[in-house]
Amino acid sequence: MHFYSVSLIAALLISCLQAAEKPNIVIIYTDDQGYGDVGCYGAKGWKTPNIDQLAAEGVKFTDFYVSQPVCSASRASLLTGCYSNRLGIHGALFPAGNKGLDAKETTIAEVCKKAGYATSMVGKWHLGHQKEFLPIHHGFDEYLGLPYSNDMWAKGPVLTKPDYIPYPLPLVDGDKNIIYLQDQTYLTTWYTERAVDFIRRSKDKPFFLYLAHSMPHVPLYVSPKYKGSSEQGLYGDVMQEIDWSVGQVMDALKKNGIEKNTWVIFASDNGPWMIYGNYGGGTGPLRGSKGTTMEGGVRVPCIMRWPEKLSAGVTNNHMMMTIDILPTICKLLDQPLPELKIDGKNVWPLITNEEGAKNPHDAYFFYYGTNELEAMRMGDWKLLFPHKWRDARVHPGKDGRPGKYVWLKTGLELYNLRKDIGEKNNVIADHPDVVKKMQALAAAMREELGDNLTGAKGKGNRAPGIAR
Repeated sequence: MHFYSVSLIAALLISCLQAAEKPNIVIIYTDDQGYGDVGCYGAKGWKTPNIDQLAAEGVKFTDFYVSQPVCSASRASLLTGCYSNRLGIHGALFPAGNKGLDAKETTIAEVCKKAGYATSMVGKWHLGHQKEFLPIHHGFDEYLGLPYSNDMWAKGPVLTKPDYIPYPLPLVDGDKNIIYLQDQTYLTTWYTERAVDFIRRSKDKPFFLYLAHSMPHVPLYVSPKYKGSSEQGLYGDVMQEIDWSVGQVMDALKKNGIEKNTWVIFASDNGPWMIYGNYGGGTGPLRGSKGTTMEGGVRVPCIMRWPEKLSAGVTNNHMMMTIDILPTICKLLDQPLPELKIDGKNVWPLITNEEGAKNPHDAYFFYYGTNELEAMRMGDWKLLFPHKWRDARVHPGKDGRPGKYVWLKTGLELYNLRKDIGEKNNVIADHPDVVKKMQALAAAMREELGDNLTGAKGKGNRAPGIAR
């Protein structure tokens, strides 16, 4: 009897030690924040000292991508490791719709729960607003936030669609609407307070926190403590409050003695909504913006910090995408990949800058619209397929009202992004072998996931969830 008691105690000790070695994981995802909207990426008119400190103590990524340049699609890819069109999630879901993330799909939260983690989401969900689709039914123990974009309400900005119908903007706790917002002044503050409280309550076991800010998506709101704080104006004020939020999260990790073994990932869901002019962000040297598969729409700022595993002050030029986060977490937590096929791959050797590490993907693909394959990247090369795209820089709006898009059309175009980050010099005539290889990879992707631009149907697409 005594022998079994000792064995039991030993097993418990081993279990506790193993649990202690598991990293906490914090993903901070902003909305419509551009590549050039963080200090260490060249922001002007406002300051982001906490985010910059995150980079100084961790890794700044120069070539980090989202799968699509729009809300719901981007979030689906981050959480599931799939190109969102594989899941039947396209564009941005609206309150009038009945689609959401299907229960059969596996999220990062579900992977973490199986590994013994506490899980929490705070902020914008946008993967189905009906009760059955909400985060607590996709692996999160708790949720506080908005089920869709913060402009889908009666006081939202004047959108370009004349048939826009506003809906109530519910703040959801769990899967219950607790209030309908008439004002978003304290939204960033509320999110931050809830995130900090979760860290405090969960410090004694491994946890996964997904903090998805609604800002700086228009309409812009900022609390009194940051109103008028930046040189730029309201957008800069909002960015400085987001930076404050990042600082609060980092302080909570430090105060609870867990910051060294916490993997923090900071990124944006897509490029800035530049049609709003001074109420939108910037892309720095990149072409395009939100709603385009040019670099400004799909390349986003990304910073990672984990003192026990990642060197400080590193600039990482490896190419990677949000679809790779889930399989990388599976590898780190010794968890199996989801049963259904995913598109992402483990990129931990790239994240840690391991000598000789190579990207496990042949290429990354950028879909948009209902299922249009518009672009792809292979190594240094970016290939654009013929499609229409919207340029937001010609007639931008001002002070919360949108301007007008100019619609343009690309041909088949090739760019060397190492030499030409702004996609200015089409070199397709000089590199026929590169184009041939990329077109072959694109053909295989069209066979797998389809492409409305060419009429390809695809054999690997799955249906989204449909509200009962």
